[in-house]
Amino acid sequence: MTLANGHVLVTGFEPFDRDTVNPSWEVARALDGWVCEGATVRAVQLPCVFGRAAERLDEALAHGMPQLVVGLGLASGRTEWTPERVAVNCDDARIPDNAGQQPIDQPVEPLGPAAYFSSLPIKAIVQALRAQGLPASVSNTAGSFVCNHVFYALMHRLATRPALAAARGGFVHVPCLPEQAALHPGAPSMALATQVQALQVLLRTALTVRADVRVTGGQLH
Repeated sequence: MTLANGHVLVTGFEPFDRDTVNPSWEVARALDGWVCEGATVRAVQLPCVFGRAAERLDEALAHGMPQLVVGLGLASGRTEWTPERVAVNCDDARIPDNAGQQPIDQPVEPLGPAAYFSSLPIKAIVQALRAQGLPASVSNTAGSFVCNHVFYALMHRLATRPALAAARGGFVHVPCLPEQAALHPGAPSMALATQVQALQVLLRTALTVRADVRVTGGQLH
């Protein structure tokens, strides 16, 4: 069943950690204005900065209530598109963000719960991506950098703001682009066109699947 017509918010990040490009933003902006299942995609770039990224998310959410929100972020070293299962209430930065902040063991929301689960049909998304020949798997950790910060902030807002009660949301980590991997021989990558196709499949699945499929997505480690 397709959700009522509206718009889909897709966020991506600016480059960070000496990179000059971030695939999460390149993929998101490639589909800005694309219409999927009657819903128009709106792409918004977030700063890779603790606090400020959540503020920019708030601005985007206030600009017309979306029916679906998908955050994208780069996970260097991953070989697949990985929908995240859970966001944790912890900022613990291995490296400084783009403003030089490096929080350690700080809550994203001081009064928030320990964690939130994604409300995307993550296993159905993985299944749909694989059916199209696109590498994908469920991820059980979004880390503790700005990606998790935004993921948790998003889910907290969806859970606590009545105007967003009908919206669903979640976060997906994506691989490097080939031009990034070229600077690090042996690093995995995925072409931009392939990643754009993956986002199209993901959005179509998220807009049409209400109940997730019951297949294994667990990991030993």
